[in-house]
Amino acid sequence: MLAWAMLACAVAMPCAAAAEELDPTAVLRALARPAPSATAFVEVRGSALLKQPLHISGEYRRPDRDTLVREVKSPYRETTTISGGQAVIAREGKPVQRYALDRVPELAGVQSSFGALLEGDTQALERQYEISAQGTPRHWQLQLLPRDAALRKRVRALNLYGDGAELRCVATQPTRGDVQRTLLGAAAAQAGSGDVAAQCEQGLGR
Repeated sequence: MLAWAMLACAVAMPCAAAAEELDPTAVLRALARPAPSATAFVEVRGSALLKQPLHISGEYRRPDRDTLVREVKSPYRETTTISGGQAVIAREGKPVQRYALDRVPELAGVQSSFGALLEGDTQALERQYEISAQGTPRHWQLQLLPRDAALRKRVRALNLYGDGAELRCVATQPTRGDVQRTLLGAAAAQAGSGDVAAQCEQGLGR
């Protein structure tokens, strides 16, 4: 669930010279897209219990600056809405579940991080994560290390990969288990059965 905290959109951004030092603040500002916004996603989950990774596809929506919606369309149907201090999970064929965010602080962190990213509020994001960058303004990677102790117990790092102002992929490195990768936007539309890690990191360093 933590991986889908970070999503963005494909928008045009002029590319700087490849030799220019990568500025993470500039990258984050270019990713900003005020509400309403939406983007497709393909989330890939690996497990020793599965013969092959599970592909979950759907759409992220942000109808207003205080609401985050994650709609899963395949291989099952489920909608999670974070708004008004609570998370509501509606899954086809099951009772609706509601959770107060003050009882699930990591979900509150999801909402605030996501809002800060899409609002271009780099200061708020830097209060929650230590941010470093590598690559070029055209093909880049940002690494976000959680500052919050509770979140660090579950997540070691979030790695964001992108081209210009397009966030292509978020790779979540949990404290236990496999890396979870989420392809976004154009990358999600092009997702196939190949090497997801290569699709996620495509173009980095070129």
